[in-house]
Amino acid sequence: MKADALRGHLDALLLAVLDGEPRHGYAIIEALQERSGGSLALPTGTVYPALRRLERAGYVESAWSTVGGRERRTYRLTNAGRKVLAEERSAWQEFTATIGAVLLPPPATA
Repeated sequence: MKADALRGHLDALLLAVLDGEPRHGYAIIEALQERSGGSLALPTGTVYPALRRLERAGYVESAWSTVGGRERRTYRLTNAGRKVLAEERSAWQEFTATIGAVLLPPPATA
């Protein structure tokens, strides 16, 4: 997938992956890959700065935890993050419906 296609959507993708359960950074990257069927293989240099930005905005919180005997920073959605995620999902549905109406061929008429 082209990196340009993700521009403006990375924050929403990260919030969506955190919806339901807290995850540490590497688990977030793995979840993005898994949910996208391998299409989203984002480097840590892209994901971690975005997570810090989301934390500064108040959409995620982080805390140190021990996972598999290793200390890792675990991220979870805040209430504000859930609200933003709901807004992003709604905006995405509207966007895809609008673009689809233009790009997809019209239904065949009988």
